[in-house]
Amino acid sequence: MVLTHTVVHAAPLGQVLRRELGLSATQVRVGKAAGAFRINGVPAFVNAPAVPGDVVTAVLEESPPAFPAEDGPLAILYEDEALLAVDKPAGLWCHPTASRLTGTLANRAAGYFAATGQPCGIHLATRLDRDTFGVVLLAKHAHIHGLLNRLQAGGQLRKTYLATVSGAPPAVAGTVDAPIARRGGRSLLREIRPDGQPARTEYRLLDRSGDYALLELRPVTGRTHQLRVHCASLGCPILGDRDYGRGEPCGLQLCAAALALPHPLTGVPLELRSRQRPRFPASNFLPSNG
Repeated sequence: MVLTHTVVHAAPLGQVLRRELGLSATQVRVGKAAGAFRINGVPAFVNAPAVPGDVVTAVLEESPPAFPAEDGPLAILYEDEALLAVDKPAGLWCHPTASRLTGTLANRAAGYFAATGQPCGIHLATRLDRDTFGVVLLAKHAHIHGLLNRLQAGGQLRKTYLATVSGAPPAVAGTVDAPIARRGGRSLLREIRPDGQPARTEYRLLDRSGDYALLELRPVTGRTHQLRVHCASLGCPILGDRDYGRGEPCGLQLCAAALALPHPLTGVPLELRSRQRPRFPASNFLPSNG
């Protein structure tokens, strides 16, 4: 990946790389050893002076993923030199683990990059559970991933979900502010508990169909299973939720519908939208998944 930047404030090149390009200390050290930095097209050491108007170039190498590339369908919503956004289907894990190295979204992304001749890394900036579907954002380089992490820490990655629920919330709109903790023993499930981590979800009722409702959900925090636990606490579990609801056979009707953020390199606003929608049982009220 090649980064190009016009210097704003006079400083040694190393400081410009850290302060204005956002490179980490490790990236500067590795780039220095590889001769990756230039000022106005001329190779430069990190202690070389850079003045306003100088054009700094950084050539950043990316290590290949440590898991196999695979062919597979990939519904691309957006792509540029830094980012890839895809529309993940339900039933697909996002990333390999030590016990599952194949058959994931990351494997398919690696296959796509290989087929298109892109020497990119696989860095998931957002992740979804296997049964949740919708927008997943990947960074093509560790540097971009770091910039996205800073945006997320600053609350600039704004996620919107849609969910079909059994029943309806007590109000047309509101906020669930209830701490979430892991259940005891070896369980991976969560529960609302006073000693849990702070968790907050904003919700809005969009429509009704019989005994079911369509909700817009905006997580203010990002706890594991937060939306599922909070919807269940309202008395309206997400349709198809086997852990916190009734486990209807239609599958979990939770969609990562939209992701809004400033582009990590340009600051231009991006709004990424899934083409999928949660559905109501035995109804054409909404299009089915896919």
